Amino acid sequence: MDDFLKVSGSSSPQSVGSIIARAVNAGQYPKIRAIGAGAVNQAVKACAIARGFVAPRGLDLVYIIGFDDIIGENGENISAISFKPVVR
Repeated sequence: MDDFLKVSGSSSPQSVGSIIARAVNAGQYPKIRAIGAGAVNQAVKACAIARGFVAPRGLDLVYIIGFDDIIGENGENISAISFKPVVR
């Protein structure tokens, strides 16, 4: 799945975590993308919440974390943090 979830500083970690958990339960693993400190904070919380949601099903959800380069509206390069969920 090449789609990604964009998380902002105003995103609800509970809502994003629920979306991640529902996708994982359906066999999909959406990439989560955050730009800025506030967005990264919300994304980390959402990842932890999603991990808790899928744990009762016996799934151990972990994340591969990295950087993505994005081209902004004015052609500038923007660095984003990405989180790729993986079940182990």
